[in-house]
Amino acid sequence: MGMGVEIRDRIAKRAAEEIKNGMIVNLGIGIPSLVPNHLPAGTNVMFHAENGITGMGPSPEKGKEDENLCNAGGFPVSVVKGASYCDSTIAFGMIRRGRVDMTILGSLQVSEKGDLANWIVPGKKVPGMGGAMELAQKARKVIVLMNQTDKYGNSKIVNECSLPLTSARCVDMIITEMAVFQITNHGLTLTELFAPHSIHAVRAKTGCDFTISGNVRVIN
Repeated sequence: MGMGVEIRDRIAKRAAEEIKNGMIVNLGIGIPSLVPNHLPAGTNVMFHAENGITGMGPSPEKGKEDENLCNAGGFPVSVVKGASYCDSTIAFGMIRRGRVDMTILGSLQVSEKGDLANWIVPGKKVPGMGGAMELAQKARKVIVLMNQTDKYGNSKIVNECSLPLTSARCVDMIITEMAVFQITNHGLTLTELFAPHSIHAVRAKTGCDFTISGNVRVIN
C-alpha cells in the first residue's frame, strides 16, 4: 500500500534530523528524495547523486524545473551554491573511496541484522541496481526509509530476507511510517514511535523480535 504525501514527508523530515553540517549525503529515489525539503535553515550539506551531481537542493517548484538537472532517478532537482558536476565514474569513485558520509535509501526488505534487499523482486522488471550495492557497503551510515509492510500486509522488517540481498549487515537505521529502529551488533531496537501508533501495533506488523529503548521518543 502506498503512503500519502503527509506521511512520506513525516518520514523524510525525521530522516533529515540525522544530517549534520558538512556532510556529503547520497539520496535514493522515492521518499529519500524529499529529505532536502526538510533541512533546517543554515544546514550546510552537499547531496550527492550517482549520475554526477554533488550539491543538490530542494525539489524545484512546479514549472521552474531545469530539464538539464535531474537526480539518479531522473526526477528534477535544484542545486545549491558550490554545487559541482562530474561523470558517473567519478561519482561512483566518490562512493567507493568512502567519501559519502551517509546514504538514505528505500528498501523492499531489511533483516534484524541489517541485511538490505532493495534491488530486485525475482521475475519482475526492474531498471537496475544503480548505486545501491556500492552505497550500502561504502557509505559511513546507511538509513532506510520504507513502509512497515508491503502491499499484501507482510512485514518488510524480517528475521531473514527472502529477496536477493543488495548487501549484508549494512543498515544502521530504519524509519517507517510507524517507528524508528536502530540496528547494532546486538540486533534491532525500537527507539521512536510516530503517533498515534503503539508499540503493540508495531510488534504486530514487524516480522522479527526487537528490543525497546528505555526512553522511547514519540513523534507527533
